[in-house]
Amino acid sequence: MLRISKLADYGTMVTAYMARRPDQLFNAGEIAQALHLGQPTVSKILKMLGRDTLVLSVRGAAGGYTLARSPELITVAEIIDAMEEQPFGLTECSAVEGACTQEDTCIIRGNWRRINGAVRRALEEVSLADMIRPPARTSGQAPARSVQLRQGRQS
Repeated sequence: MLRISKLADYGTMVTAYMARRPDQLFNAGEIAQALHLGQPTVSKILKMLGRDTLVLSVRGAAGGYTLARSPELITVAEIIDAMEEQPFGLTECSAVEGACTQEDTCIIRGNWRRINGAVRRALEEVSLADMIRPPARTSGQAPARSVQLRQGRQS
């Protein structure tokens, strides 16, 4: 299964929370309480986001953190990059040159890199502003409320 790390997921949650009120300053305790995360985890995430200049830190008694850019200008790819220690990649060889001993003879490496590029482009096309909007329904997909009602009747 392909999945991002828990820290990257939490980083997206934190920035999405901040994106709802992009002109406000937030402190780690407030975010942690609102998202039901540990304050040390939120503090770590804010520092990592700050290191990649996705959030800005304002010092002082009335200080806190704010998004460095508008939510429309921050991509999910940037958030994931800030949270992950390794470069983005679905496989070792698609992320880091020389990471695999099979690199020179691997017949599928080029296709993994192509898939990796497609996923990366998709993450770059989704902004933080997109993440805080309700998802658009696709044809054939039942509204969330209908699904909940059906599930409730089955119990």
